[in-house]
Amino acid sequence: MKYRCPNCDHVYDEAKGEPHDGFAPGTPWKLIPDDWACPSCAVREKPDFELLGDET
Repeated sequence: MKYRCPNCDHVYDEAKGEPHDGFAPGTPWKLIPDDWACPSCAVREKPDFELLGDET
């Protein structure tokens, strides 16, 4: 599954994770803390991200 930041369009892809933030590839969205901020813009937090699914 993929989730998009509505501010800057950064995509969190569960398959890729966010290694620079300590989330290894395969880390599911439910394990990302709610106060995690977008690594690209730092404006939005996890609850603001939108589910994209697997189509992107």
